[in-house]
Amino acid sequence: MSLYQVRKDGRLQEVRWDSEASPTAGEILLAAGFPPGGPARPVAARQDGALLDLSRRVDGGAPLAAVTQADPEALDMLRHSLAHVMAEAVVRLFPGVKVAIGPSIEDGFYYDFDLPTAFTPEDLGKIEQEMGRIVKERQAFSRSTLPVAEALAKFQEKGEVYKAELISDLAASGETEVSLYQCGDFVDLCRGPHVPDTGLGAAFKLMSVAGAYWRGDEKRPMLQRVYGTAFFSEKDLKARLQFLEEARRRDHRRLGKDLDLFSVHEEIGGGLVVWHPKGALLRSILENFERAEHLRRGYQVVMGPQILRSELWRKSGHLDYYSENMYFTEIDGQGYAIKPMNCLAHMFIYRSRLRSFRDLPLRLFELGTVQRHEKSGVLHGLTRVRQFTQDDSHIFCTPAQVTDEIKGVLRLISDLMAVFDFKFDMELSTRPAKSIGTDEDWEMATGALRAALESLGAPYEINEGDGAFYGPKIDVKLKDALGRSWQCGTVQCDFTLPERFDLTYADSDNQKRRPVMLHRTVFGSLERFIGILIEHYAGDFPLWLAPVQAVLLTVTSRADELARKYYSSLREAGLRVEIDLRNEKLGYKIREARLSKIPYMLVFGDKEVENGTASVRRRGEELGGRSLEEFQSLLSQESACPAWEWRP
Repeated sequence: MSLYQVRKDGRLQEVRWDSEASPTAGEILLAAGFPPGGPARPVAARQDGALLDLSRRVDGGAPLAAVTQADPEALDMLRHSLAHVMAEAVVRLFPGVKVAIGPSIEDGFYYDFDLPTAFTPEDLGKIEQEMGRIVKERQAFSRSTLPVAEALAKFQEKGEVYKAELISDLAASGETEVSLYQCGDFVDLCRGPHVPDTGLGAAFKLMSVAGAYWRGDEKRPMLQRVYGTAFFSEKDLKARLQFLEEARRRDHRRLGKDLDLFSVHEEIGGGLVVWHPKGALLRSILENFERAEHLRRGYQVVMGPQILRSELWRKSGHLDYYSENMYFTEIDGQGYAIKPMNCLAHMFIYRSRLRSFRDLPLRLFELGTVQRHEKSGVLHGLTRVRQFTQDDSHIFCTPAQVTDEIKGVLRLISDLMAVFDFKFDMELSTRPAKSIGTDEDWEMATGALRAALESLGAPYEINEGDGAFYGPKIDVKLKDALGRSWQCGTVQCDFTLPERFDLTYADSDNQKRRPVMLHRTVFGSLERFIGILIEHYAGDFPLWLAPVQAVLLTVTSRADELARKYYSSLREAGLRVEIDLRNEKLGYKIREARLSKIPYMLVFGDKEVENGTASVRRRGEELGGRSLEEFQSLLSQESACPAWEWRP
């Protein structure tokens, strides 16, 4: 007889096992009273922090805990299991296909396949049907282990070159044994764990196909990546599909085209954005708003060059830690790099004259355009580009001023996010493995960031090892109208670059001291932020931000003169209006304006000419007749940029 401990309902209980054979984790949990079916049924076990298949045999040790559908790990396991189901279905349907990798991801799962012909939408439908049959078969996921050499021979014999390569890498790293999982006739190299059987995966949907280089290397074969999603219930799957449909409706790439804001052309180059008049105007409004807010808070606007000598980037550490993201050129035999960030020029502004403690803090602000080498596979509309503009600032301050300056940055971020109704979370990211600077500097910098957060009472999570190579940072992750998280603003505390570039100030005793350097953004990349705004508002921008605030529509040419009068006066008042005098039906004009998401429509017909007014509609709501003075006053008040009393 053996005794096993099980954690259930927050308490430990003992389970007696009389058989000589070691029990499985599932048998112990059932003996402890967990149900064999339903949402409370265990789908895996947890022991000493590790997840186990229910079929794994246990020999005592730490207490077992059940993993049920309510646990976040369970959904990840289900999706990983569905990736295997998809691979089994593809192998059944497409003889000769080679399988690569198939993990779960945040929103579902994928599997990469090497097949001579491209998957079609009809193929996805066939794969889904075959997966449905596998689910109904309730195939068990069974785990086994093999010595590395045997596993390598097994997959080489099957012609599975990608699995063989993975096993060879495991052998090179010192692994002597690998684990395999089988469902039906499909055997896969996998660490696991998996749900007990395929029957739990009935609520799934295949979403799309995309190209993906093997192991992310552009020099390796291009594979076909099939994406899917899965849930434990049809209700959750339906909710997810509805969410995705809403996300597609808000997709900034589609809206950018429909609203004539921007475009990206392969002839020009991937990740390089062309701003159309309305998009450039939207961007200018945002830039002017942010520039004014920074001036109010004591920042000084500066501008640095696009290229700097490579030696400076070597001195800063970027060549050692960031060169794969940079572009290089040569001028007069000298190496230069196109800037991926704006900090170097700002340090030279600081160094341009002697500084005293009375000059600090010095807050420099630049809407600086930078270039970063991104792989073509990750480029995505405005949210992942190769050229973008950062609202970059660098604050130089004394050590005693650091905490207050960080608090000021966080207040600024909070104020500006409130303008757009963004909620946000914050993460404190600590020292990465590859970094520069002393342990003492990193401890002081991390402590300053933590002190600022705690002084403000701001909740935050710790993100271990994800700081910048020169200092720890606070990342601000805003949440849009759909609850999606986007990393935008950041504040980084840097004791190291001031040392490398010999930045000093004279203290009250006229002694040389090192300033602390804060790197920070609020919106981050303007391109990315505008993409987020487009999706957040679904293109229906608030009036102060809308590129076109009102459109004037005529019913008959007899109203053209009155419409032109309104148009001229509103334009002279600085309001952004358009006029449509085409000989088209009013319904057609209204539909065009509605699809363009223009907030106000002013309609002019014979009745309006007689009364000297315009019939006003605001986002579909009828407001009735308005004189020119009434509408101009209304529009001017509503379109004013947001403002609030600044808190120092």
